[in-house]
Amino acid sequence: MASTAPVVRHARREDVPAILGLIRELADYEHALSSVEATESTLAATIAFAPSDPSIVSPGPDGLPITEPVSPSKPARCLVLTTPDSGVVVGMALYFYNYSTWRARPGIFLEDLYVKQSERKKGYGKRLLVELAKEVEAMQGGRLEWNVLKWNEPSIKFYESEAIGAQMMSEWVGMRVDGEGLPKLAKLLD
Repeated sequence: MASTAPVVRHARREDVPAILGLIRELADYEHALSSVEATESTLAATIAFAPSDPSIVSPGPDGLPITEPVSPSKPARCLVLTTPDSGVVVGMALYFYNYSTWRARPGIFLEDLYVKQSERKKGYGKRLLVELAKEVEAMQGGRLEWNVLKWNEPSIKFYESEAIGAQMMSEWVGMRVDGEGLPKLAKLLD
């Protein structure tokens, strides 16, 4: 008898094409498809993957992921969600670890959460967030945080719902240095 629940697991190398497809779909939804520089090769080089052997279950008994180690050049992990009927990857939560100086505790920053349009309203996004929250708790972390575009009202309502309980951080403003600004800043005092 086939399972009726979706499967959430840490991504394996063979999931890279599906992850890139989801990243591209998310970028298209956010009207930024031309900004995607990720390739299968760059994703494979920067995500810490779970073993391809499906008998090795991640997370492990301690609730922490069993993946390649994270490092400065491989800082990300990715959860994928597969449908119960086909086993096809239809959602992902790509994340990395962060740190709270005030709490002196680790946390998780969710870089991208995405579920295919055709698979929404099935609880899949909630399932991915629950798994991330479990990982934060297993590592005795302080928080799970992410950004959402101001115009993305459906996502904001979902995140602020009683079930999820996220709070908008309106007192903070995101800052970024990238593109030509990054080497310029790096050479500022040379």
